[in-house]
Amino acid sequence: MPMHNWARVKSGIYHNFHFRWIAAIMDRLNAGLLPAGYFAMAEQIIGQPETDVVALETFAAAPPRPGGEGGVVTAPVRSQTRFVVQYPPETQRYARKTHRVVVRHELGKVVAVVEVVSPGNKDRQHSLRTFVDKCVDLLDQQVNLLIIDPFPPGVHDAHGIHQLISAVYSDEPFALPADKPLTFVAYQVSPLLTAYVEPIAVGDPLPDMPLFLCDDQGTNVPLEETYEATWRVLPREIRCLLEPAV
Repeated sequence: MPMHNWARVKSGIYHNFHFRWIAAIMDRLNAGLLPAGYFAMAEQIIGQPETDVVALETFAAAPPRPGGEGGVVTAPVRSQTRFVVQYPPETQRYARKTHRVVVRHELGKVVAVVEVVSPGNKDRQHSLRTFVDKCVDLLDQQVNLLIIDPFPPGVHDAHGIHQLISAVYSDEPFALPADKPLTFVAYQVSPLLTAYVEPIAVGDPLPDMPLFLCDDQGTNVPLEETYEATWRVLPREIRCLLEPAV
């Protein structure tokens, strides 16, 4: 299933797809991808602007990890993204001093968030700044993050959303390949903040992306599978606006 050119349609049409897609991602996570002791919820407010999908670790007692720590043992995530960027630990300590948000949920500890970007996140400088600040706040609070941006860079994010987040932690610039302007990026917060970036283009298949839960443990999110499932139930009138994909 290729990525469609969502910039071709009005934001309200995309929002309809966006709503269904995040629900499909949540359902897939809860249908066996997340290990026991973890679950996902959609559109939760966790001390800041609303997030798309939140992965929670329950407060209930869980089998101990090797070494005596609490929690649930999950499988190591094998990421094969085009770019892998690690950030020096001193920049993370500094960033945490400048961004203070308490990330809580009444049902469990927030360990990961999935964000699917909408046009409204990037249409104004203020909107983009709010989105980037939210992402940085999550990372500073040791919440793993997966961002899916199906829109090319615009006037306010000339080098993509990842570059704006990365600039908080590093002076090294990051530029998307000119022929791959759409950004899929997973952030692992522990033991060292690391970004796994997979740029794609309209017409490319969607990659599976890692969702980290604890250190290098987590799961791969089947983005193409959930995207295709969402696409299949769209009204024909909407699909016609986006076909062919390019």
